[in-house]
Amino acid sequence: MMRTTICDQLGIEVPIIQAPMGGASCPALAAAVSNAGGLGMLALSWHSPDGVREEIRRTKMLTSRPFGVNLILAFPQDERLAVCLEEGVPLISFFWGDPAPFVERVHEAGALVASTVSSAAEARLAARAGVDILVAQGWEAGGHVRGEIATLPLVRSVVEAVGSRPVLAAGGIVDGAGVAAILAMGASGAWVGTRFLASEEASVHPRYQELLLAADETATVHTSLFDIGWPDAPHRILRNSTYEMWEAAGHPVTGARPGENETLATGSFGRMLRYSSTTPGPDAEGDIEGLSLWSGQGVGRVETILPAAAIVRELTEDCDRILRDLARSAAA
Repeated sequence: MMRTTICDQLGIEVPIIQAPMGGASCPALAAAVSNAGGLGMLALSWHSPDGVREEIRRTKMLTSRPFGVNLILAFPQDERLAVCLEEGVPLISFFWGDPAPFVERVHEAGALVASTVSSAAEARLAARAGVDILVAQGWEAGGHVRGEIATLPLVRSVVEAVGSRPVLAAGGIVDGAGVAAILAMGASGAWVGTRFLASEEASVHPRYQELLLAADETATVHTSLFDIGWPDAPHRILRNSTYEMWEAAGHPVTGARPGENETLATGSFGRMLRYSSTTPGPDAEGDIEGLSLWSGQGVGRVETILPAAAIVRELTEDCDRILRDLARSAAA
C-alpha cells in the first residue's frame, strides 16, 4: 500500500525521502536511507566544488541506489550544480529561490528537478517552469522555512494546483501516522527531517540529539534569530538559552543582541558564534545547547536514536499498518 508514483519516478521502493538538513546530512546518512529503499539527500550548498564532488563520490561508494543533492538558491550555485550534473546525480533539489533558470540544464543532463514551495501559487509557477517534483514545506518544518501555511492544508492546495505532478510533503512528519496523513491528502511521499536527525548516521553532536529526545511538541519556535551567515531567513529551532536571553532582553535587533559575536563552540568548520546559522557537528566543543538547533514541531514524537534504515522501516511499516486498518474499518 506504500508504493506511489514517486517510487517509480525516483527508482525507490518506499516514498520516504530524507530531507537535506544542512550540516546534518552526510554520505553515511544519505546512503543508509537509499539502501533501505528510500531516497537519501546531500545538502551541499556551502561546499567547495571539489567538496561537492568528494561528497557525491563518497556516497556512491556506500550505495548503488539513487540519491539526490539539495542546493539553496539564496547563494550562487552554478559551479556546484555543474559538478552534481557531471557526477550523474539523478535528482537536484532547489530551495529558497526560483528554479526556472536551472530546469533545462538539469533535464539536459538527464536528471530530475525538485523544488520546495510554500504556496499553491509558487507551485504552479514551478510546474510551469518544468519542475518534476514539488516539495510542499509546511510551517511546522524544522530548519529554514519560507512559508506560513501548515503542512496538511498546504499539501492539499499544492496537489490540486499541479494536477498529476507528484508532491512531497515536508513539515512535522516523524512517524507512520504522519506519512499516512499526507498520503491521504494526495501527496506522493514524505520529506522527513527531524526524525532522521535522531539517527545514528546523522552528522550532529550527541548533545543535540539528547535535546531532541527530551523535547515535547511545545519545544520549538519559529524565528529569524540565528541569522549570521544567512540573514532574513526564518527558521524553526528548539527554544534554547540563546533564544531566551534574547527574549528577556526585549527582542533587540541584529547588532544589539546580548552576546553578539561571542564564540560558543568550535569544530571542523571553525568558530560557531552565538546567533550563527550553523549545525553543531559531532566534533564540536563548547556550548552546544546555545547554538541553532533546528527542529520541527513533530519532535515530541521522536523518542529514540536508531539506524537510518530502522527509521525507514519503522515509518513504512507503521504507515502500512495504519492504511490497512483504515481500509478494513471502511469495509466493515
